[in-house]
Amino acid sequence: MDAANRGSSQADNYLRNYKLGKTLGIGSFGKVKVAEHVLTQHKVAIKILNRRKIKNMDMEEKVRREIKILRLFMHPHIIRLYEVIETTSDIFVVMEYVKSGELFDYIVEKGRLQEDEARSFFQQIISGVEYCHRNMVVHRDLKPENLLLDSKCNVKIADFGLSNIMRDGHFLKTSCGSPNYAAPEVERCNDNPYYCFLFIL
Repeated sequence: MDAANRGSSQADNYLRNYKLGKTLGIGSFGKVKVAEHVLTQHKVAIKILNRRKIKNMDMEEKVRREIKILRLFMHPHIIRLYEVIETTSDIFVVMEYVKSGELFDYIVEKGRLQEDEARSFFQQIISGVEYCHRNMVVHRDLKPENLLLDSKCNVKIADFGLSNIMRDGHFLKTSCGSPNYAAPEVERCNDNPYYCFLFIL
């Protein structure tokens, strides 16, 4: 590899003050990479969203809404958004890095949770959901795959792509989320009261 190509390759591994690392996951219109701040060595997760794919899939509004909501939030059991970096081709969403993966995988690996551990998870999830509802936001896709665990096994609610903002006295009418976790009310009618999340838990 000549010097020019090496320089180009090294530049591709950096985003402003972040050194990009391995890919953590790949989605429909982007991927998530682990990264490290070059000055503080603080690890983050960067969601890289391709503008063209977002537009082709008519997901622009949902992406903007997720970013808007996460910018408002600061709670120990909700994934933290640090900053958003935009280029002509991509949107880079810099978020809290949670190293222990999904609660779903944790449950599958253990087979069965002890009562004390399950209670702790439940209390943390309720705390995060209550914070969302207090700020008039509903997640609408709460499931173990969207609950991440940090190094101390604390829950972080993630993936607010289907979330929306509530108004007093108005039900959200769009049916969305994962059918296997949906409350019967969601299947029977279009009015989705915010308390449907209780069925999921």
